[in-house]
Amino acid sequence: MTTNNTVIKLPKPHVGGQRAIYLHPSRFQVVACGRRYGKTQLGIILAYKEMAKNGGTVWWISPQYKMSTTTWHELLNTFRPIATWVSAQERTIILPNGGKLVVWAGDTGGDAMRGGAPSLTILDEAAMINGNSLWYSVILPALSDKKGRAYFLSTPRGRNWFYDIYRKGLDLPGNTEYDSQYKSWNFSSYENPYMDSSVFDDARKSTPDIFFRQEYLAEFLLDSGSVFRGVIDASNASFKDPYDGKFVAGIDWGRKEDYTVITILDTNTREQVCMERMSKVDWPEQIAFIKGLFDVWKPYLVGAEENAMGDTAVQFLQKEGVKIRPIYMTNRRKKDIIDMLSINIEKQRIKLLNDQVQIRELQAYQMDTTAFGNIRYNAAAGYLDDTVIALGIANFLMDSAIRTFGRAVPRLDGWD
Repeated sequence: MTTNNTVIKLPKPHVGGQRAIYLHPSRFQVVACGRRYGKTQLGIILAYKEMAKNGGTVWWISPQYKMSTTTWHELLNTFRPIATWVSAQERTIILPNGGKLVVWAGDTGGDAMRGGAPSLTILDEAAMINGNSLWYSVILPALSDKKGRAYFLSTPRGRNWFYDIYRKGLDLPGNTEYDSQYKSWNFSSYENPYMDSSVFDDARKSTPDIFFRQEYLAEFLLDSGSVFRGVIDASNASFKDPYDGKFVAGIDWGRKEDYTVITILDTNTREQVCMERMSKVDWPEQIAFIKGLFDVWKPYLVGAEENAMGDTAVQFLQKEGVKIRPIYMTNRRKKDIIDMLSINIEKQRIKLLNDQVQIRELQAYQMDTTAFGNIRYNAAAGYLDDTVIALGIANFLMDSAIRTFGRAVPRLDGWD
């Protein structure tokens, strides 16, 4: 493709659905697709068509400022050779024919967008944007002047606003939400002809089914649901008396209404060999009990959730020679820990104790999605998650050890 005798190379819309999207006349197109389908490349092709061929103004909207920065650099590298004016501060590119591209961050609230009049808007990872306010209050009115078009490109994130807008484009019997201005598409990662499908097959083996279906098959899953599958099949181990082996342990500190739980795993057999629960026991007694338990089992590494009540206990156990790592449980870290446990249970890569309390807590553990599409994990109403967190920490230590140093001390970058 050329502009002003300068050539830039853009891929053609691929036959896995992009070509149909590119040619379709609908004003608003909602594209729900899996990872590596080519969302960004499709957006770049659509932006070029509007700027270079039609001289139009394109708004590219990313969910967050950090994401918009990455996208800005990719767009800049693509269009700089044919641009006559570029402003990094305003994140704006202008072509010789007057075509313009502006990159926005959706988390800024949209006030700066008011008063603009784009002819095309691309909402990148639309499911992560607060669309109910941004789309209806800012973007849609801005498109009115030129009867502009919009593309919603995203991997699903539960059934949030992106699912609602997706429903508008489905011309199906009984769908009262259908709007003829919209056209909706759904493509899995496998439908990108430029990707080796074995990459996704490998991802399926190491990803919880619920996330594979969302992230790669582009399914709109319910906003909440059970996280752990195959709990009963995995819960066939029995409590063991102490023996020589290589063990890791996880601790979830109890509060007034719940339990302190200690779980011990054998890293050689990948089996849960011990679990202890304590409630309404004074701290000195808890610490003394835990120290005695570890003197017998001798775990080479212990992970404990860091909180106000647990800090003192961790420091005491460290002084007593216990190799314990405090773990500050951010949402991201919690997700990593629960994801790994979910995979191991689902794939039957861990043997769990046949303990009814733990089984109930695992079966009742749920996920939901925020309005911005972020995943959260929590115990279901009326249930605790103490056994889940302690088991998750121990499992994470076990798999970190095996993945990095065989059966030796695991690498825990960023955990301190």
